[in-house]
Amino acid sequence: MLGVAHAYGLDRCEPTVTFTLLSVSYQPSLVDDPVTASRTVRRRGTDYTRLSAVFRLVDDITSRDDFTLEEAYRRLAEIRRNRHPYPGWALTVAGGGLAGAASMLVGGDWPVFFAAALGAMLGDRLAWLASGRGLPEFYQFVAAAMPPAAIGVALSLANSGLQASAVITGGLFALIPGRALVAGVQDGLTGYYITAAARLLEVGYLIVGIVCGVLTVLYGGLQLDAKLNPEAALRHVERPYIQILAAMVLALTFCILLQQERHTVLFATLNGGVAWVVYGALADTANVPPVAATTVAAGLVGLFGQLLSRYRYASALPYVTAAIGPLLPGSATYFGLLALAQGNLDRGIPHLTQAAALALAIAIGVNLGGEAARLFLKIPGGDTDPSGRRAAKRTRGF
Repeated sequence: MLGVAHAYGLDRCEPTVTFTLLSVSYQPSLVDDPVTASRTVRRRGTDYTRLSAVFRLVDDITSRDDFTLEEAYRRLAEIRRNRHPYPGWALTVAGGGLAGAASMLVGGDWPVFFAAALGAMLGDRLAWLASGRGLPEFYQFVAAAMPPAAIGVALSLANSGLQASAVITGGLFALIPGRALVAGVQDGLTGYYITAAARLLEVGYLIVGIVCGVLTVLYGGLQLDAKLNPEAALRHVERPYIQILAAMVLALTFCILLQQERHTVLFATLNGGVAWVVYGALADTANVPPVAATTVAAGLVGLFGQLLSRYRYASALPYVTAAIGPLLPGSATYFGLLALAQGNLDRGIPHLTQAAALALAIAIGVNLGGEAARLFLKIPGGDTDPSGRRAAKRTRGF
């Protein structure tokens, strides 16, 4: 907003962006009253194709002297008219593929893959139904969390021999608001505390919605004597090739859910595979603690994403957000919820604490990787001068 205002000759502008409000104030001179315009954000969607188009529009406005205001309005109108690149049924299938790939990461086999995919797709359709009825997002997450848990409980009651825990874990992967959590932590790390607090509060509400949906089904399953044993799913099985493939499929489906441009999907998928290779090498081979391994892997994701974005003169989000998908703490979240449903607080709280620690490690790693690319590497088209963006001074504790 500041760059666009400066490009069109409005130098005394103060833009403000929070979680629910966009405003800009312009003061013509030191003695004149300022003029302020504001817009309230009532609905938010996810479309990284439009995000990239806006990024290119802002770059053209700020870098070209002959870019008129009328041309900017025309380009913005074209962006708003463009339809999403993927239809609704593709998003549902992608959600199922993401859940199935996540179940493979935690030790599931092909029947588990299809069971987790079915649960996630049913949950997605149920959430769309709730959305069409005007229910708030909290209740949509409650509805979406119930079918994966119900399929896991049904498999356990049928004594199918499949890993019910892996099915439920895969279903939760498609719902965990990891993207919002990473964005909230990054806002806090860079000094935007109001937006960070709002994002983290939203994440808390959505996680509570997931908890309500899953615990309702798990509690009913326990009353029916379902044998939900998390220790059976905790047996670590090293299948590097299958897990790397599953991580790349997870990143690929995440790209579709984010409505990314097709030419960014390949790079984001490869970045997700790199993240899992680094994590597996550190956690499985070098016996590095999971939180530290996650931080390093997420740091490389942020570094490569920033390099790709600077090289292609685009936003870094399409190259980073989907790539961190394989690192999200789905299994720790499920085991914590199951322990709470069984009344075992001593085992549930450590799992949920581990899930929070892993999510924070992802956010910090991505932020550090991006800052390293910005500050220390010579990037085509990038700003290599550390003084180009001054940071806030330390508060010294007061």
